[in-house]
Amino acid sequence: MSAAPTRVPTSGTGVFSTGRAAIAARTLRTDRWWVPPAITVAGLAIFVGYATIRSFVRTAYWVPEYHYLTPFYSPCLSSSCVPGSSHFGHWFGALPSWIPLGFVVLPFLLGFRLTCYYYRKAYYRSVWFSPPACAVAEPHAKYTGETKLPLIIQNVHRYFFYAAFVVSIVNTYDAIMAFHGRDGGFGFGLGNIVLTVNVVLLWAYTLSCHSCRHIAGGRLKHFSAHPVRYWFWTQVSKLNTRHMALAWTTLGTLMLTDFYVMLVSSHTISDLRFVH
Repeated sequence: MSAAPTRVPTSGTGVFSTGRAAIAARTLRTDRWWVPPAITVAGLAIFVGYATIRSFVRTAYWVPEYHYLTPFYSPCLSSSCVPGSSHFGHWFGALPSWIPLGFVVLPFLLGFRLTCYYYRKAYYRSVWFSPPACAVAEPHAKYTGETKLPLIIQNVHRYFFYAAFVVSIVNTYDAIMAFHGRDGGFGFGLGNIVLTVNVVLLWAYTLSCHSCRHIAGGRLKHFSAHPVRYWFWTQVSKLNTRHMALAWTTLGTLMLTDFYVMLVSSHTISDLRFVH
């Protein structure tokens, strides 16, 4: 396959620079290169749509019998929260309906995901088309990287990590509190498994973050002089190789956990109890 040459551009970067061959076709690839970007867009859109709706509906997010609380509403710190769902008290009064009850942490979690090194790759290629695929020219004539607004904001990822770390502790506390029986005392059901698996995977995703890896072993000149940090760095490095898989898995477990709590809270299904 061949393509007729076009006029050499007078400005631009990458494939549009003056030193590159001018090709009229966007790509000479004949395979379905657009499938992976399309799947990525669909996956991200499903999660964003679901999470947005569930964060605003303010229904079926708490199961009082077993103390199940969906992570989309944790921590619930407003007097608008249903009784029992505020594990850390009421820091705020009643909130208008246009403010999610989990508004304290949702911006930080969104910032952590948006600035994540893997998610940058995912939505840069699938949404921003920079580039959409190998050997496929991006539609942008210029690229300034992450040196100007808005992409320069990506550099604050390391600070969002600390917030995500704290939120993981909160989610762990919620999961522990959920081992609650109908009549008080210890209880154990299918919901506990769902909540616990979600928390474990959230910890794995958070600790596999590149920023966490740098905190563990960055700026060390001699690992031998810091055996504890070296050990932690090696463990985080192992997790880091699975960061992409954990990024997608936790999107799924977050929706699954919320969906399960919603079904039980709305009495659509009954929680399968092993210890009442």
